Amino acid sequence: MTAHTDVGAYSMGLLEEQDQRAFEEHLAGCPACAAELAELSPMAALLKGIELKGIELKGVEPAGDGPDEGPDEATVTDLVRRRASQQRHRRRWQAGLGAAAGIVLIGGGIGLGIAAAPQHAGPPAPALAMTGQLHSATDPGTGAAGTVGLVAKAWGTQVTLDLSKVHGPAECELVAVSRTGERRVVMGWLVPAPGDGVPGHPTHLVIRGGTSIPRDELARVDVDVVDGQTLVSIPV
Repeated sequence: MTAHTDVGAYSMGLLEEQDQRAFEEHLAGCPACAAELAELSPMAALLKGIELKGIELKGVEPAGDGPDEGPDEATVTDLVRRRASQQRHRRRWQAGLGAAAGIVLIGGGIGLGIAAAPQHAGPPAPALAMTGQLHSATDPGTGAAGTVGLVAKAWGTQVTLDLSKVHGPAECELVAVSRTGERRVVMGWLVPAPGDGVPGHPTHLVIRGGTSIPRDELARVDVDVVDGQTLVSIPV
């Protein structure tokens, strides 16, 4: 036997003392043999406690003709090696299957969590404060009323909107308009029925966004129905 092929015999305690010492010296510097020995050891312990007489070993011929003779050293070592190889193959297959199943479970768990998790009612979020320069307007035709708070920022203008008397359902957007007529959408939202700041839902809509148009270049902000009319225009 060579050092790399002594793993099975060593795990079964079948090496002569000199060979055993030589293998242990080799084992100290060979990660491959150390890993194989770790796999073979549990099986070797089982095989040592089992009487192998009368067991049919597929593809293994008995070493002797006598009724009381069991498999020889080479047979047992070969049996241990082949069994370890089968287990390694099975573990790789199971690991791959387990990983795939884990991905499915993770994906399913996310979907299930989103769909089935109860929506716990926590404390209401604090209302946005109207800050900065305040400007208000009411449209005589639509009845919509709005107030905007403008704060100059290095990146443009922060815009806070307080909107009421808007009936839903509707899809709306806040548009910043510059002094040159340039229009930039600040934000958009859906107004469910019955609306905001109306009978049945008297709470105002208060939202905050921003535009890249500098504060001193703003002329007005419009609240528009998407692809529709302007609900209220607020000069600033």
